[in-house]
Amino acid sequence: MKNYLTTHIRSIRYFTNLLSIALVVLSIIVVGVKGLNLGLDFTGGVVSEVQLAQSTTQTELRETLSPVLGEGISVTKSGDEGRWTIRYSADRGDAVHQEFKQVLAKAYPDSSIVSDSIVGAQVGQDLYDQGGLALLVSLLSILGYLSFRFEWRLASGALAALLHDVVLVLGFFALTQMEFNLTVFAAILAILGYSLNDSIIIADRIREILKFKPHEETALVSDQAVLGTFARTMVTSGTTLMTVGALWFLGGDALQGFATAMFIGIFSGTWSSISMGTVLPEWLKLEGKHYQPVEIDSAP
Repeated sequence: MKNYLTTHIRSIRYFTNLLSIALVVLSIIVVGVKGLNLGLDFTGGVVSEVQLAQSTTQTELRETLSPVLGEGISVTKSGDEGRWTIRYSADRGDAVHQEFKQVLAKAYPDSSIVSDSIVGAQVGQDLYDQGGLALLVSLLSILGYLSFRFEWRLASGALAALLHDVVLVLGFFALTQMEFNLTVFAAILAILGYSLNDSIIIADRIREILKFKPHEETALVSDQAVLGTFARTMVTSGTTLMTVGALWFLGGDALQGFATAMFIGIFSGTWSSISMGTVLPEWLKLEGKHYQPVEIDSAP
């Protein structure tokens, strides 16, 4: 595997970079055309916790309630046996809640509603605005850090890799119309940190090689940096993906959106750090002289 990478790493970097650009463009188009399926955290709605006496499955409960509550219903287990948390839109006001109680009592006679809570549309809008502000502040903070840590050409590659990961996750959720809620948004913020870490490791290696080999071809330096960090990247990404994969398969519906976003983000973060994070500085003509001390003219 290492011999193959040594021989073909540059062509792999260039090919994956072009593929990344195509995926980013496609994701932007999908988000613009289909939009995100915003969850009740952002749109407002009702969260009801119910206790059922008889055993049932998530699919059966969803099929029973969907005709009344709509396809956007979310049904998750709530810990104790027979207890479920049901989230649904309240566009029709109190009428839909009354219908919900009637259908539940008819299908499950011994059932009881433990609690009801309502997320108003104004609260949902506030969460949406605050979430967007949090994402903006995070990106600006990362931009400031990269500008301080690296020369702007190298920093541009790391920033492009970050934006690539976020756009790809948004594109996937727009394409599949999976619910986009606060847990998914939290995953996006976590992805920013993870992808930044990967990009910094490779960018730091590129910087160090350029300092000691200022006349080396930048493309060759990038190849050496990727190969030098490849084992570390695979171990870190592999173990993290195993953990997220366990959440994906065993976490149930409540963690499905979070685990899906994290899995895509970690995979694309590793990919983009190797592709966009190294190719863009080459396109911007990064050279060893940009990391050499500037000679000061001491002449009077």
